[in-house]
Amino acid sequence: MTTRTPTPNEIRAALTEAGAARSRDLADRLKISEAQLLAAQTGHGVIRITAHPDVVIHAAERMGEVMALTRVEAAVHEKVGTYANYHPGPHAAMVLADEIDLRIFPKHWVHGFMVEHEGEHGLRRSLQVFDAAGDAVHKIHLRAGSDLAAWVAAREALATGETADTLDVAPREPVEAPKSDPAKLDILRKEWARLTDTHQFLRLCSKLRMNRLGAYRIAGAPFARRLDPGCVDQMLETVRDRETAIMLFVGNRGCIQIHSGPIRTLRPMGPWQNVMDPGFNLHLRRDKVAELWAVEKPTQRGAAVSVEAFDAEGGLIFQCFGVGKDGNDHRPAWREIVDALPSAEEVTA
Repeated sequence: MTTRTPTPNEIRAALTEAGAARSRDLADRLKISEAQLLAAQTGHGVIRITAHPDVVIHAAERMGEVMALTRVEAAVHEKVGTYANYHPGPHAAMVLADEIDLRIFPKHWVHGFMVEHEGEHGLRRSLQVFDAAGDAVHKIHLRAGSDLAAWVAAREALATGETADTLDVAPREPVEAPKSDPAKLDILRKEWARLTDTHQFLRLCSKLRMNRLGAYRIAGAPFARRLDPGCVDQMLETVRDRETAIMLFVGNRGCIQIHSGPIRTLRPMGPWQNVMDPGFNLHLRRDKVAELWAVEKPTQRGAAVSVEAFDAEGGLIFQCFGVGKDGNDHRPAWREIVDALPSAEEVTA
């Protein structure tokens, strides 16, 4: 039975009734995408804009200090900084600024909006980009010190002139289930041991018709060790206590956002573990972590060791690496933290 999509008037009425409820939560309740929720507000503080990153990032570079937000279902990654050093590309692009570090996949930047809404502390302004299914890819929130003249100029430059308050979206692509082939285990381990760069790993998986999680499940030591999913807090607390610099990645199909540096403040709240530092916030649903893996990949710069979290469908929630020095991927302080994390088998026993 097909669920009827609410009309724009019904969506706006639901928004008024919901008050301060999060847009994503309200969209889920209405059984629509977050992009459709925004589209219904076109002309009511929302303008439809060109979504391509070449245009959006160029506009963001002029706005000064902003907050960049990238999320998946179980994690929200927020960084404060300025957009700069943008490297365009038809298949992959990058922002390589000191605070804001992004890997961008332009084909998933499909629907764009400029949003002005009254919030608890005044008018809130943001650029928001969504994929073909209407799921959030990347958001740019202005802050008190952002350049409002640049915002006004972007509104003129980016607006498409589209006034429709409905939006057609494609079906959401399902998460690829873990894929492995035990018959190719010897080839996997042999080729894994020959890696010289971490980026070669996914190409290896593709060649063997596996994917990341499927390969981890069969590889075994010394390449992959399944961890107790409940030790995420232990990892973050030890990183905080030892002031160890990390690289923490959260990404969806259209954008990967990276924090590089230490973490200082953890504030757990219900199922959420929250990093609440001045320039970096992470909101992580610990109860959504179904599998946690310690992974080692050889590189020309030494072994790259990561901790990687997956949800029940096999979707990647986050990856965490240590930050190396002098171009070396071998990070003893980080490896010591990872080696101390309990294996899933230990907890079961």
